[in-house]
Amino acid sequence: MVIPLMKQADEQGGNERAALHFSAAWAEGAVCPVEARLALSAFLSHAPHTGRTPVPPPLFLDAQLVVSELVTNAVRHAPGPCGMNLRLARDELAITVWDTSTRTPVLRHSDGHGIGGHGMRVVHLVSRSVDVALGAHGKQVTARLSLPAHDGARTADRTAPAGPRADDPPRPAAHEGH
Repeated sequence: MVIPLMKQADEQGGNERAALHFSAAWAEGAVCPVEARLALSAFLSHAPHTGRTPVPPPLFLDAQLVVSELVTNAVRHAPGPCGMNLRLARDELAITVWDTSTRTPVLRHSDGHGIGGHGMRVVHLVSRSVDVALGAHGKQVTARLSLPAHDGARTADRTAPAGPRADDPPRPAAHEGH
């Protein structure tokens, strides 16, 4: 079950300085990472309707990856319900996933041969910071992703897929090897 809590920016007339919030909670066994990614996509797709600059595609993909990894960990390692809180502010997207486990996630060191167990490392790589808050009934893992500075210039360029622009220096031609 998804429970939207508040969208402060809507209530404040699309004030881009106000943070936009979304929360969802799921009963044990009622969530899969795909559902959480769909909720994230809907949240980020709604943001431009509140007067915000659209989230650039690379950051959108990083956010989906973070949600997938954190929700997968909650489902695999914690009994009971879990949930997700999203907060989109002017300079960051904060993704918090809570669950009923009181164990801190382990950041494994890769030996280059194992399969699995790399999720938290990936979350750390794409996030500005990752914080874990332990409580009596579980934990919250919050990943913060930095948004590009909003200067009002070249908004279309920042939201389009990366590619050459008219003012980019020329690149040498690629040669195909046969």
